[in-house]
Amino acid sequence: MDASNRALDAAKVPAVTLGFWIIKILATTLGETGGDSITMTWLGETTSAATGYGYLIGTGLLLVPFIGLVIAQIVAKRFHPLLYWAAIVGSTMFGTTLSDFATRSLGIGYPGGSILLFTLVMLSLAGWYLTEGTVSVQTVNTPRVELWYWVTITFSQTLGTALGDWAADSGLGYDGGALVFGAMLAVIAAGYYWTRLSHVMLFWAAFILTRPLGATVGDFLDKPMNKGGLAFSRPLATAALAAVIIALVFLLPQRAGAHPGDRAAA
Repeated sequence: MDASNRALDAAKVPAVTLGFWIIKILATTLGETGGDSITMTWLGETTSAATGYGYLIGTGLLLVPFIGLVIAQIVAKRFHPLLYWAAIVGSTMFGTTLSDFATRSLGIGYPGGSILLFTLVMLSLAGWYLTEGTVSVQTVNTPRVELWYWVTITFSQTLGTALGDWAADSGLGYDGGALVFGAMLAVIAAGYYWTRLSHVMLFWAAFILTRPLGATVGDFLDKPMNKGGLAFSRPLATAALAAVIIALVFLLPQRAGAHPGDRAAA
């Protein structure tokens, strides 16, 4: 067995298939409704009872289980679907509250928060590339690479929340924002099938853009009707999304793999 096949066998991330993207979008949507359930519904950050510390407290509450899930993922000897997707959901919920804390509590706004977080994503990818020579997910099979992977994912999830909120509040609304980000993902898919652009680059572009898509869809589900939402219960929407994700993890093929085309594109 050659080195590339050994790397593939040892990969601790799922193969990137249509099922992967379906679960990823649902996970990002859950991250929005779940994070908002904690900071807005439970801690009342958007109500008259707000203390001004809701986003900070919510971020702190989510940080501990998220770190625990990432450590468990890194310590694990092989790919475990439920553990991987639990860590992804943890990153989306943590990213939601962290983004809201940065853009609202710290007062840097959506543009400032988006620029800051985009810079952090690029720095994380640059650091990963400089130390490993690639940012391909095919190489996610050692603790050091996994650490880069999860740092990059966390920044991208946080960036996605800021981008989604910025798009919705700029006049697009939640449904309009979802359509825009969905169209951008369609363009990336076209680039994958009909251009010679790097599949690794397209993967990370799609990975980042699924987060604002999920953020706008999540806000569309749970925001009040007078703000363009459907006013569904945040906790109930979160529970329903979690149930669907768990079902899909068992129903859709879940195997360790790599980014399609990694062997041909870098």
